[in-house]
Amino acid sequence: MYDYLIVGAGLFGAVFAHEATKRGKKCLVIDKRSHIGGNVYTEKIDEINVHKYGAHIFHTNDKKIWDYVNQFAEFNRFTNAPIANYKGEIYNLPFNMNTFNKLWGVITPEDAKKKIEEQKKTAGITEPKNLEEQAISLVGIDLYKKLIKGYTEKQWGRPANELPKFIIKRLPVRYTYDNNYFNDKYQGIPIGGYTAIIEKMLKKCDIRLNTDFFQNRDELEKEANKIVFTGMIDEFYKYRFGVLEYRSLNFDNEILDVENYQGNAVVNYTDRETPYTRIIEHKHFEFGKQEKTVITKEYPKEWKKGDEPYYPINNERNNELYRRYKELANKEENVIFGGRLANYKYYDMHQVIASALKSVKEEFGV
Repeated sequence: MYDYLIVGAGLFGAVFAHEATKRGKKCLVIDKRSHIGGNVYTEKIDEINVHKYGAHIFHTNDKKIWDYVNQFAEFNRFTNAPIANYKGEIYNLPFNMNTFNKLWGVITPEDAKKKIEEQKKTAGITEPKNLEEQAISLVGIDLYKKLIKGYTEKQWGRPANELPKFIIKRLPVRYTYDNNYFNDKYQGIPIGGYTAIIEKMLKKCDIRLNTDFFQNRDELEKEANKIVFTGMIDEFYKYRFGVLEYRSLNFDNEILDVENYQGNAVVNYTDRETPYTRIIEHKHFEFGKQEKTVITKEYPKEWKKGDEPYYPINNERNNELYRRYKELANKEENVIFGGRLANYKYYDMHQVIASALKSVKEEFGV
């Protein structure tokens, strides 16, 4: 008999399991995939740690979270500085003075501000009704057309003027020559990949992979006093109120017989015609010198049951649906819900860890 059945060997489940075992609890961790780590799983290919489910760059301003994760790995000094490729034109992200100089030839912050304000005034949008109008009212027409429109339409599978404005509540605009995307105090990539972190967290747990909770639910629920559930909350309740919606992704990996393919870890393709949103070159996360390289192209797609859910679509319909499921979850005495799928919320890694530690504190008091 286990104290906890933890459904999902991702970051939330692993943190909870680690903390529970530290307190003398016996945990069984299951995952329907063939590996631990959830979406932070890294797989070694030709001595390169490949981020199997998209780029994961750890960043936080919270020293407690930074110290917590550093007990499991040493982090390098990687700083996220993605670039945008618009039909062969290269721009820095987030929008900063390097971007404005390339776009308009301006040199001073004052000139850049004037240019953006002129374009916003010309657009004459006072009450944005959709994402397109919201973006133009924030950064003007040039930045919108080259660096937002195409990428956003690919990401969400809809024309920008049909998307709700809440998707872009604000856009980071920096009037400095600083390409640091996150600007957080602590940032880096774990040397050796994320999988090693999860392995250390789950060291004292029993683990069963290729195990689908829903196919073995009756038997598994009998094996533990409590469940920590990190899967889709609507699936847990057998879609009683309806299906929550997501966007999904396809990943196309290539091993290339070149040392350096694109010169940067992340390049976003912001035109509408290129079918993928970005290319990741994994070796640059760890400053690799291998003779070969591995790249991954990301293709957004509509999610359907059976696909991997990545991005919750937090519109009014889905948020209301989630609220109803959350009411059921709040009544559960022996189930703890956590993670992006159970909370129907997009989390960065530091936020997942913070959420898991909060659940630990609620469960154990210390």
